[in-house]
Amino acid sequence: MAGKLREAENHSPATITPLASRQPANAAEPHGIVRNPGMALDIGFLESMRNVNRSALERRTGTLTKRRSIKGDNQAAWLLRAISLMDLTTLNSNDTDERVRRLCAKAINPLRADLVAALGLGDTVIRPAAVCVYHPFVATAVEAVKGTGIHVAAVSTAFPHGLAPLSTRIAEIEASVADGADEIDVVIPRGLVFGARWQELYDEIKAFRAACGEAHLKVILGTGDLATLRNVTLASMVAMMAGADFIKTSTGKESVNATLPVGLAMVRAIRAYHEQTGYLIGFKPAGGISTAKVALDWLVLMKEELGRPWLEPELFRFGASSLLTDIERQLEHHVSGRYSANHRHAMA
Repeated sequence: MAGKLREAENHSPATITPLASRQPANAAEPHGIVRNPGMALDIGFLESMRNVNRSALERRTGTLTKRRSIKGDNQAAWLLRAISLMDLTTLNSNDTDERVRRLCAKAINPLRADLVAALGLGDTVIRPAAVCVYHPFVATAVEAVKGTGIHVAAVSTAFPHGLAPLSTRIAEIEASVADGADEIDVVIPRGLVFGARWQELYDEIKAFRAACGEAHLKVILGTGDLATLRNVTLASMVAMMAGADFIKTSTGKESVNATLPVGLAMVRAIRAYHEQTGYLIGFKPAGGISTAKVALDWLVLMKEELGRPWLEPELFRFGASSLLTDIERQLEHHVSGRYSANHRHAMA
């Protein structure tokens, strides 16, 4: 089992002047991924991405997950990989410092000791890539995960609607970075997409990137609000051109969140951007991903469409709050043949 988890591949970084790098979340050594510096807004390139065939994307996702059957030890290994790709999240109106501390404690020890032993993990450390919290709890989370290699992500820019004045949104990013967040999840005003105000959207995201400094920028599109896969694709491209390190589906607060057709449209935009520029952009589906089966579907999508390099926390994350509980239950079933109650795998 541990051998499967240590599987690694050499990435081929772009031959460009690298920006400042950081230590990856769950790797013994950096993977050498060069950070996306963005590019000038290219309306011609953007227009070339307008034709999105919804029915074809839906057919592809409808058959994609049926073509692979992941069972036994292989399924357990994929689920352990899924844990290492999580942004373990609490974004509730009744969050407290103590709840955030409990979330961080769960991130540090996501699996019970008896499960770790039964799975034969030995000294292999399995932890989520990051914890994701509101700005007021960034300092609490930073202190709680200090020295563990777990990143702290803050949702900023008037999450989840993104409708505060630009100066307020930028100030929130700067405050989160000052408190120690090394990843910032920003949300775009969806109206800019509906109005095709691409220059304004580009300028805002570029300002967010500048405010982040060394912190990595994840741009939340709010795909459930964008209505069409064309809008999703074009917004994805503008975000990457403006310097996004990750593009993310949803806030988790929309009525419709991450879906496989939306994810496929976004990862194909990532592939097109990589072919155009040589830069590797990360992807984060979030909202509604609460079962191990759904997590495996997303991992299959990434493996089939973008390849093995995107199964690392530097390039793929789950935005998750309850997913870890179901993965633990599936792993316990794998080693014991029995499903346990949710309360045996307590969260924050």
